[in-house]
Amino acid sequence: MVFRPAKVAVFIDGCYWHGCPEHYVPPKTNSGYWSDKVARNIARDRDTDQRLSEAGWTVLRFWEHESPDACALQIAAVVSRLRARRA
Repeated sequence: MVFRPAKVAVFIDGCYWHGCPEHYVPPKTNSGYWSDKVARNIARDRDTDQRLSEAGWTVLRFWEHESPDACALQIAAVVSRLRARRA
């Protein structure tokens, strides 16, 4: 999700595919392939965060297990603050 005027990019990361520290469980089948895939996803996420930050964007990342209401409140607060600052 992107809030262009405020330059905020929001990502909701899946626990398995992005290596959630609370819920990620390494696979038992073809573990080398899937563990490497998740590691590449994590590396790509960090690279994306860095590139967006360097371009002046605020990056918000949430895990799929987080409360949607809590995430929405945090997103709204950040977007409101940044819109006010840019106005």
